[in-house]
Amino acid sequence: MPELPDITVYIEALAERIVGQPMTGVRIVNPFVLRSVEPPIDRLIGARVTGLRRMGKRIVIEFEGDLFLVIHLMIAGRLRWRDTGGNVARPAPLARLDFPRGVLILTEAGKQRRASMHLVEGEQNLAQFDRGGLEVLSASREAFAARLRQENHTLKRALTDPRLFSGIGNSYSDEILHRARLSPLLLTSRLSEEQVTELHTAVRDVLREWTNRLRTELGGEFPEKVTAFREGMAVHGRFRLPCPVCGAPVQRIRYADNETNYCARCQTGGRLLADRAMSRLLKQDWPRTLDD
Repeated sequence: MPELPDITVYIEALAERIVGQPMTGVRIVNPFVLRSVEPPIDRLIGARVTGLRRMGKRIVIEFEGDLFLVIHLMIAGRLRWRDTGGNVARPAPLARLDFPRGVLILTEAGKQRRASMHLVEGEQNLAQFDRGGLEVLSASREAFAARLRQENHTLKRALTDPRLFSGIGNSYSDEILHRARLSPLLLTSRLSEEQVTELHTAVRDVLREWTNRLRTELGGEFPEKVTAFREGMAVHGRFRLPCPVCGAPVQRIRYADNETNYCARCQTGGRLLADRAMSRLLKQDWPRTLDD
């Protein structure tokens, strides 16, 4: 799922192309992608884009007339931009929004249809999409600490909870916890003041570094290759590959459709965290440490 750095570069690329431009046409190819009925989507035709904003992991396109188009890409949804006259048939679109300079296309890989669009009128109706997560890049250390200890969860769960923190998902939470040298399963109630400070610093540094890195890689082009697995990540998606800090093989915990990647030497003192599936299968044969 695109997270804060990815959503930020999407918004910056869109702003260059559509702010101040009127929407000249809209086509909903897959009816399921549009989850709202009122106001009708045709209200956008002729309306100019006045701005864009990020709301958690959602992209909000602001139009004159107090209209807001809210796009949630979920796991496999992606935005594509095609200049006027370009091919908009591949990849197959769920929806297309036409502007004088080009076409914005919403696509989604796979057969599951989770990506969504909502059109709402008025800030009061837009507020329903705000999950309440803290904006970590502008939050003080004290505000971050208070939110972190608001509920007692593992660090992995706390960082990825949109009610607690805004814009952080599976990928960057792995990178943040590796940078802070903290176990993903450490409970928030057991954090020392020093660990809270290190985590606050890591959150801000990792998200800023990756946002800047993505900007540089794009070089002014529209982001077409948004992925959860990027070259240069320390642990996420690097199971069994060497940790760039200590050289130990990166470990993982699998659960449902997700996995957590971590370095046992850097983050857990060499202790292997129990994988729900494999540890139950191996029972007493499950290795407890890297040496095992």
